[in-house]
Amino acid sequence: MDWQFLLENWHVKLVAVVLIVAAWIDGKELRVPNWITFPMVLSGLIYSTYMAGWIGLGDGLWGMTVGLLTLLPLYAVGGMGAGDVKLMAGIGAWLGATVTWYAFCVSVIVGAIMAVIMVLYRRSWEKHYNNFLMIVFEFFVVRKPSELYKIASERKPQMLLLPYGIPICIGSIAYFFYAGMI
Repeated sequence: MDWQFLLENWHVKLVAVVLIVAAWIDGKELRVPNWITFPMVLSGLIYSTYMAGWIGLGDGLWGMTVGLLTLLPLYAVGGMGAGDVKLMAGIGAWLGATVTWYAFCVSVIVGAIMAVIMVLYRRSWEKHYNNFLMIVFEFFVVRKPSELYKIASERKPQMLLLPYGIPICIGSIAYFFYAGMI
C-alpha cells in the first residue's frame, strides 16, 4: 500500500470521508447530526490554527463564515436543515473560503439535478413547479424570514424533501477531484 498517497492532502481526504458519512446519515434520516458537524468545525479550526497560527485561525474562521453564509439564507426561510449549513461551515473551517465557495457552487448544480430527477421520477412536475413558483412569490412578497420560515414549516409535510447532505458530498468531492486536491 502506498502510504504517501494517503498522507498527501490527508486533510482533504478526511473532509471527504466525513462528507460521505454525513451524506449516508442524511439519506437515511433526513438530517445531518451535530455529533458530525460540531467536531468537524472545531477540529477544522484547530487544524487551521496549528498549520498557520493566528493567520490560519483567521482563514479557518473566514472559511467557516463563508460556509455558513452559503446556506444560511435558505435555512432562515425553512428551505434547508441546520445540519447542512453546519456541514458547509465544517468544510470552510478545514479547507478555507475559496474551496468552500467552489464546493458550494458545484453542490448547488448537483442538488438542482437531483431535485429535477426526484420530481421526474415521481411524475409530479406540475405540483412541484407550482410549489416552486409559490415559494418564489412568497420570498418576494413576505420578505420577513421568520414569517417565511413559518410558512415553509407548514408546507414541509407535503413537500418532496431532498437530503442536501448528499449534493454537498457529491459536489464537494467532485470539486476536490477537479481541483487536484485528491
